[in-house]
Amino acid sequence: MSERIGVRELRQKLAEYLESGEPIEVTRHGQTVGFFIPVPRRPGQGEREALLAAGRRMDEELARLGLTEDELLADFRRWRATRRGK
Repeated sequence: MSERIGVRELRQKLAEYLESGEPIEVTRHGQTVGFFIPVPRRPGQGEREALLAAGRRMDEELARLGLTEDELLADFRRWRATRRGK
């Protein structure tokens, strides 16, 4: 399970969270505004392998939230469409 933190705390402790390697759910006024899914690289690990590991972590977070990739993609497309209309 990811840790929930506020935007202010993320700013104040950014270096710590970047080094922790754990997913973070970022909130503003109690509402989720984003996720930080780190791509930690071990010695000898290539970028592709690190990205695949981050993808697995993202899948775990989606499952925890009860979302599918298709639902997330549909939400993103709706959001992007509203941004274009501004």
